[in-house]
Amino acid sequence: MVRQVKLEQDFVTLWTPMVFLSALFALCWGRLPKKKAKEPRYASGQFFFEYLVVVRPKKTKDGIYEPQIIYQFPKRDGMVRFQKEEEEKTLKALTLFCFPEGVNWAPLTEYPSETFSFVLTDVDGTRKNGYCRRLLPDGKGARLPEAYCIISNLACFGLFSKIFDEVEQRRKIAMAMIYPFMQSLRESAFPAPGHTVNIKSFIPDRGTEIISLTRPTDSWLEHVDFRTLFKCLSDDEVLQVFAATVLERRIIFIADELGTLSQVIHAVTVLLYPFIWQHTLISIVPEILIDVVMAPTPYLLGVQKSLADQATDQTELLVVDLSEGRKQTFIKSMGDEDTILPHKLKDEIKQALSAKNENSSLEELNRVVPEAFLPFFIKTVGHFSKYIVRNGKDQPGEFQRTNFCKAIESKSTRRFVKKFVQTQMFDLFVQEIEQRPASQDGFFDKKIAEYHKKMREKAKKH
Repeated sequence: MVRQVKLEQDFVTLWTPMVFLSALFALCWGRLPKKKAKEPRYASGQFFFEYLVVVRPKKTKDGIYEPQIIYQFPKRDGMVRFQKEEEEKTLKALTLFCFPEGVNWAPLTEYPSETFSFVLTDVDGTRKNGYCRRLLPDGKGARLPEAYCIISNLACFGLFSKIFDEVEQRRKIAMAMIYPFMQSLRESAFPAPGHTVNIKSFIPDRGTEIISLTRPTDSWLEHVDFRTLFKCLSDDEVLQVFAATVLERRIIFIADELGTLSQVIHAVTVLLYPFIWQHTLISIVPEILIDVVMAPTPYLLGVQKSLADQATDQTELLVVDLSEGRKQTFIKSMGDEDTILPHKLKDEIKQALSAKNENSSLEELNRVVPEAFLPFFIKTVGHFSKYIVRNGKDQPGEFQRTNFCKAIESKSTRRFVKKFVQTQMFDLFVQEIEQRPASQDGFFDKKIAEYHKKMREKAKKH
């Protein structure tokens, strides 16, 4: 029997008849022993990473270049046989995400470095984030690229991108320079939101340096970079993608660069906040898994342009081309993406997004974009707490779906909400609210209260 596993990049469920997948995504990671942090006020209680692996295409007897792990840090000793077998399967899976193109490689003289990410999730809900930096080592003549892949429990793309900048600098000197830095990092506690950790690092001719790594204050935004999304798509195009995502449709993104795919897909899922995408999400689909596009269930998939012909012959989906110089953005669509959102609320999002520009920094976008999209959910479903009926204050509640929808005055908003409440993301959101004590407010409750307070203050001024 094939073992069913989940492969996610926020939440993913992937089924296939291929026996290979049971080995591919069987995760059996050991955890690092947790040492007491020297500065517990600033530490999150977690550590930066579990593994660093270096992957490089190597020529096989058949004359093709197959991605293989050439180094693993740290190496684990003392594992029993089944643990070792599971780890080997997992490490094999990582090579496919580091080089999703498969065996289509040859020595190169030029190759721009790129950074991308993915997440693997086991059936027990354990999630591991993968961060990759692919680069061409310094040298003369044609040579093969390398992928440096960090596996971590933590989701913070910006922080790991900075770590890879340090790794790449050290690789230019010698590969041996990388590991003392990673050891220092491994022994350091991951900072709490808004705080900084300082890592000591030695480089010949430069001496000992202090590398400061600061974690963003808003933890729900730390795995996303909105700049790529709004560089690839216009505001109107982003809204059409958002609309299709809100109704949990099948969406495929096409691009040449792996970093573009992973950054855009992560950004799109964050637009849903406080709701969470609950279906298949693979930001970079390895060639060997391309048949996942035939799944009848909702998905968000990132597919390299070289594989686009194999991915776009399905019906009833939205295919978004992110490539530069593209002839059209939407290669395929359902045709109603521009009419899903209530017209007035869509215009309000566009107006809020006009506060950004082409030169907006990441910090500016992390302020403007949530302020544009979060009010949409406040205005459409922000009255949900009034329709959770409880027998007692701390008793489980029951959501009154029909009355909830009837309470919406705007006909266009009501039509949208009737569709949205049928999604899995809304259903699971409500289930969590029903089980939560009435006295316990969540993030969304606080944002709703802040929004209404702001509106009252605004009304007083006028």
